[in-house]
Amino acid sequence: MRDHEPHPGHPGRRLTTKEAAELLGVKPETVYAYVSRGQLSSRRAPGGRGSTFDAAEVEALARRNRRESAVSSGSGAELSVRTRITLIEKDRYYYRGVDATELAARHSYEEIAEWVWTGRLRPGAAFTAPEASVVAARDAVLSLPEHTGPADRLRVAAVAAAVEDPLRFDLSEEAVLGTARTLIPTLVAALPPVHRSHRDSGSLARRLWARLSPREPDEASLRILDTALGLLVDHDLAASTLAVRVAASARAHAYAAVSAGLGVIEGPLHGAASGLAHRLLQEVLDEGNAGPVIAEELRAGRRIPGLGHRLYSGEDPRARALFALLEQIPRAEPALAAARDIVATTARHTPLHANVDLALAVFTASSGMLPTAGETIFAVARTAGWIAHALEEYAERPLRMRPSGQYVGPKPPQPLPEAPVPVAD
Repeated sequence: MRDHEPHPGHPGRRLTTKEAAELLGVKPETVYAYVSRGQLSSRRAPGGRGSTFDAAEVEALARRNRRESAVSSGSGAELSVRTRITLIEKDRYYYRGVDATELAARHSYEEIAEWVWTGRLRPGAAFTAPEASVVAARDAVLSLPEHTGPADRLRVAAVAAAVEDPLRFDLSEEAVLGTARTLIPTLVAALPPVHRSHRDSGSLARRLWARLSPREPDEASLRILDTALGLLVDHDLAASTLAVRVAASARAHAYAAVSAGLGVIEGPLHGAASGLAHRLLQEVLDEGNAGPVIAEELRAGRRIPGLGHRLYSGEDPRARALFALLEQIPRAEPALAAARDIVATTARHTPLHANVDLALAVFTASSGMLPTAGETIFAVARTAGWIAHALEEYAERPLRMRPSGQYVGPKPPQPLPEAPVPVAD
């Protein structure tokens, strides 16, 4: 029996913070994160120095952590991760128990990010970036080829910002939150503005708009962009978020964890899906009819982007919220009509509903943005969610995201392979 486990006859044995951390397999400061989340109770140590923890309670938490992080063997097994960030059920989704679409309708992206990170609202929250971080990230991005995609630009910016931060390896909650509040505006500032004469000022949404559209923004358009950012902060364990948690499980710093997420969103079934929906929508606008465009997509064996979501049986609530705002902008009407045509045409055979990618496509297409704009919006927005998941993972046992492979190759021992004999000329 380990010396810090409760012994028979001593059910009330108390552990120091260091002992509790060793039993849980985490850093000492992470023990207090369990306390703040209500998973552990603490008591001031005699003399007022530090805190103590009930050994039986700590051991129960350690057993629960091991049980919940275990991955069952065999095909079809799924990894289940405990989280307090996002719940998706009955065609709705919630950030820390609050309806996400209502939050996005009433609060800015920065305020929602703070809520997701801490469970507290900070009215008027605004993110600013250190000049040195912006210069390093911007220089790195400007060195890339002109055709570089948004995810690559943002990933390079994150790496450059990390190199500029000597405190990046501090994984305490306070330090990671400080990183988050400067990294997100740094990523935006690193992207080249469409207008070379642009000077950054105002909200994060206004600064991002200058990187996406050649048009001057109006308040209605900025509201839609800010709402889209808020709606996209998190969506449970999407592929990119799982990659972030794996990186955080290995105790990669926040910049590296975000870089892991940025590496995954380039997939056509994830962050890049809005770009595909934008191109499809533009084809329908040019053709004037969704019928032939949908027919050509199906003939080529391609799925129709912007439709359906495995977590929602009806319309994606994020799409519904954005469509409602877009209906208030006259210039968006042609793109909205094209989107409705896509949904109606496809629904003749398959009852699929619009998802957030199609709504983003309506916004980007009607705002004079490039097809890649939706991916940029998605990546910037989701960075806040990735940070939230990294914070949760830093509080868990390290390296728990280590499933065992199910080997299906040749049964050993196999003979040593022989190198091919060179053939003489």
